[in-house]
Amino acid sequence: MPFISSACTSAVLPTVFACCMGLFIQLKLVDVGSLNELAWEPKTAAETVARFAEPLALTSVFPYLPEMIASFGVDKDSIAKWAGLTGATFSVCQSVFAVPWGLLSDRVGRKPTILFGLVSTMICFLIWGMSTTLAMAMTIRAVQGASNGNVGIIRTMVAEMVTDKEHQPRAFSIMPLVWSIGSVFGPAFGGFFARPAEQFPSLFGRIEFFKRYPFALPNIIACFFFLVSVITGTLFLKETLASKRDTEDWGLKLGEKLTRPFKSRKGPQHRPSFVDGEATAPLLPRPAAAEPVNTPTAPEPKAKIRDIFTYATVINLICYTFLAMHSVAFDQLLPVFLHHPHQKSTPENTSLPFRFSSGFGLSSDKIGAIFMVYGIVCGLIQFVMFPPLCNRFGVLRCYRAAALMFPVCYFLTPFTSLVHGTYGRYIALMFIMLLKGFAVIIGFPCLTIMLTNSASSLSILGTLNGIATTTSGFGRAVGPASAGAIFSWGIQRGYVISGWWFLGTVAVVGAIPPFFITEGSGPYADAQGDETDIDEDTVAEADPIPIPESTAGPLGPHEAGFPSPPVPSESSRLRGRSLPKSYGTTQ
Repeated sequence: MPFISSACTSAVLPTVFACCMGLFIQLKLVDVGSLNELAWEPKTAAETVARFAEPLALTSVFPYLPEMIASFGVDKDSIAKWAGLTGATFSVCQSVFAVPWGLLSDRVGRKPTILFGLVSTMICFLIWGMSTTLAMAMTIRAVQGASNGNVGIIRTMVAEMVTDKEHQPRAFSIMPLVWSIGSVFGPAFGGFFARPAEQFPSLFGRIEFFKRYPFALPNIIACFFFLVSVITGTLFLKETLASKRDTEDWGLKLGEKLTRPFKSRKGPQHRPSFVDGEATAPLLPRPAAAEPVNTPTAPEPKAKIRDIFTYATVINLICYTFLAMHSVAFDQLLPVFLHHPHQKSTPENTSLPFRFSSGFGLSSDKIGAIFMVYGIVCGLIQFVMFPPLCNRFGVLRCYRAAALMFPVCYFLTPFTSLVHGTYGRYIALMFIMLLKGFAVIIGFPCLTIMLTNSASSLSILGTLNGIATTTSGFGRAVGPASAGAIFSWGIQRGYVISGWWFLGTVAVVGAIPPFFITEGSGPYADAQGDETDIDEDTVAEADPIPIPESTAGPLGPHEAGFPSPPVPSESSRLRGRSLPKSYGTTQ
């Protein structure tokens, strides 16, 4: 394991570059003819950049959090409890304010809300690195959680851009892929640059600031990425809220001026995008004699409570709560388990299969290296496996399978410390982590798709995703806090399995609701019916199409060397889209 620490810096940048290239390739593999919004352009790349900074900041804390809690004078057997409570403070505040942020984004727009969240998180994260007491650290985490509702809002933006169910698996896999990229870089530099005065005395040993604040450097580095996200979002992120899409944006104008010298003189070569304001252009060629029909648009009625809390949305929200509860608790409890001292099994301290209290005894830099390898493989899994699996089996089946994997991972995790040999323990641990990572990579995007498709209309998506952030935030608060407290209680009595088996039990209960989920038709069906004036057969075909039962990978069969399929009919090309109002009666 020592060689991993020395190779950490040399591997981080090539790894991030490779993962970014993987994201670029995935975006290019998307059929930009039918999924214009995801083409690789500044305006859509801005959303991924904005999403990148937050997982980077969140995961960079994990490797050094146990040491940071210990530096506050907390007893080693209580570190897990206070680490869980610190994470719970953030999640509670985020969940309480998620719905207000969602409602605000429905009023003022998605872009300003996201930018404010990024700025506030950047400031809080910088102060967090200079925390000197447990109370200060928890207060900063509370403010950070309360001032950022970007998780649900960014998810809403994706849903507003991608209205075709056929392309939802790839569209909703992009943000988790960005999360995976951030989770590669975050733990790596978080563990590597913590305590710089001790790890790099020749560089930082004489700087009093880093002696007084040993965990400030990773946060200072993370603020650079937040600054890049804020600048990119200001200049290139386009509003997707329908009522604010045509509002003048000085940031976009400045971004257009800055990028104009780098554009081809022949004009833009990309296809029209939904957020370009060209969504009202006819999907089919207009007859020469046809005149546009200006149909007055009735004001959209306000959503009622019963429109939001349907049977489908409630079941999905329950699943979201359980998934967030145990998966995030695992991520926060694992570094504590890895930091806990390793003990040689003796008859006095071990009585298998339940009584033992050994951890791995790793430092923050080694924990960061483990998370880095974990993030690399998870990014590859996200890129290669998620879209084909969802296209082959459907999002519901994939989520049910993922839900059944979590209990297995949690019940087996504590036993990895009993494996003989250092490398044997690392191999066993990595196997469990990758199995859990695979389940998360499949589970969260699938549940996001099903939650979106359970909405009755696009007008409630912001509120619904805010509620989802609230319920999942409740799970993220209860999970780490309870698991950490139970883990600390068990360690004091020689039962390291206590926290892990608690998570396993929660995961077993959380695996029950998925079998009561029914897939919805999505919030786009009504819009398509309202915005088309064609015969009933065509209207029926214009409904969102289900995910095709195909074994084809991301390239599709014809791009993989098979014969090209026949050209689809005009009606089939309308699937998952809505005809513009100006085209309505001209046919």
